[in-house]
Amino acid sequence: MPLLSFAFCTYNRADRLEKLVAAMRAQTCPIPFEILAINNNSTDATVDILTRLEQMPGPTLRWVTEPVQGIVTARNRGIAEALHSDILVFIDDDEIPLPGLLQAAADAILNEGAECAGGRVDTDFTTISRPTWLEDDLLGFLAALDHGPQRLWIQDMNTPLWTGNIAYDMRLFRHDSALRFDMRYNREGTGVGGGEDTKMLRTLLERKARIRYRPEMVVRHAVEPWKLRRSYFLKLHYRAGVRHGRFSLPRYPQALFGVPPFMVAQFLAHCGRTLKLAITGKPGLVRQAMNAAHALGSLQGYRNRPGE
Repeated sequence: MPLLSFAFCTYNRADRLEKLVAAMRAQTCPIPFEILAINNNSTDATVDILTRLEQMPGPTLRWVTEPVQGIVTARNRGIAEALHSDILVFIDDDEIPLPGLLQAAADAILNEGAECAGGRVDTDFTTISRPTWLEDDLLGFLAALDHGPQRLWIQDMNTPLWTGNIAYDMRLFRHDSALRFDMRYNREGTGVGGGEDTKMLRTLLERKARIRYRPEMVVRHAVEPWKLRRSYFLKLHYRAGVRHGRFSLPRYPQALFGVPPFMVAQFLAHCGRTLKLAITGKPGLVRQAMNAAHALGSLQGYRNRPGE
């Protein structure tokens, strides 16, 4: 009989664990499943609560502590702990899975031949006010994802899937011990940034893996107040730009003070567009400022490439 591991990584969110684990245990699944929690050095009551929750009835809760700080090390520990399983489903500790998630995930992998499957991430503003400047095109940077009501095969990065709601056929990881989340995209504690899920998806696409979007897989993602600031979006894009400049850009033959002139021109152009929107008051100011922050980060990252 196949086995599914339903996993989440957690850091200092003890107040969310009871509701989260209860919702995970309430899932129905065509195959047996366990709940796997990876505690990443939490300093609150996480250990005490997980210890109590593992004694409660329902699907087994198993938890481990990953001593090396960071979301990448925690996710990779989750993979290591689930190598005995046939399917690994990841959600985040600030989410609640809605009914039908595991059924859809198992069906995609066991019956449709998917090697990876993901679904919707709905942003939850029921306990917090949405700022007026937070336009719809910015919700994706709060992990929101919705590719519509129809199932589809993911062919490129235009329809991404996030690790806040994703399932993997564990043969991917058993057959290739090098296939893991990339440490270059690590994010520690409550830091800003990451991108390890984007890098994993890109790697799977390059390997021609069969990747499925299942709209029945749904999680509700709680938005924390500290993320509803313009500065968060700017920092997020700046740090993404740093990683882009360091690890993704090719080496260009022409450089001035360590960076290609065209990158400087792009940054200045983005600054000009940002200033114009600020003066005119037209929509899109935050998104354009994010573009400028990304361009600046790319400059910084390119100058500090490994081996430079």
